[in-house]
Amino acid sequence: MAKVLIVFTTRSGETEKMANIIAEGIRFSGNEAVVKSVKDIGSDNDFAGYDALVLGSPTYHGDMIQPMKTLLFLAEKADLEGKPGGAFGSFGWSGEAPDRIFDTMKHIYKMDMVSGPLRLKSTYIGGGITMAQDYGKEIAKKLA
Repeated sequence: MAKVLIVFTTRSGETEKMANIIAEGIRFSGNEAVVKSVKDIGSDNDFAGYDALVLGSPTYHGDMIQPMKTLLFLAEKADLEGKPGGAFGSFGWSGEAPDRIFDTMKHIYKMDMVSGPLRLKSTYIGGGITMAQDYGKEIAKKLA
């Protein structure tokens, strides 16, 4: 059984909901998913012991919010190359944050990323719950 770390930051709670639903999708495949707030990550050692990493932030004024930017610099020191990864986030108008996180994980950390980031306005509209669970399942397939 593989162990996946999902780290999120949120403004309204929607990105946290997404993190927990993505974790469900990972668990459906028999893997372990640990969901943490960026506030619970204090050093690059906090990434050790995980087989995959998924990061999420809402988009605010066209960018991720500051706690995720800080976490990305911290994660750069962790040994993530080749590990499966994914990025997600909620948004109101634009939705750039998950794309920027995804690109950082793919090009800077050199992770084995899923097909693309997950962007949802809400988990409650447009099949958001199913989409988030499916994203977790896609991450789990990379662990097989």
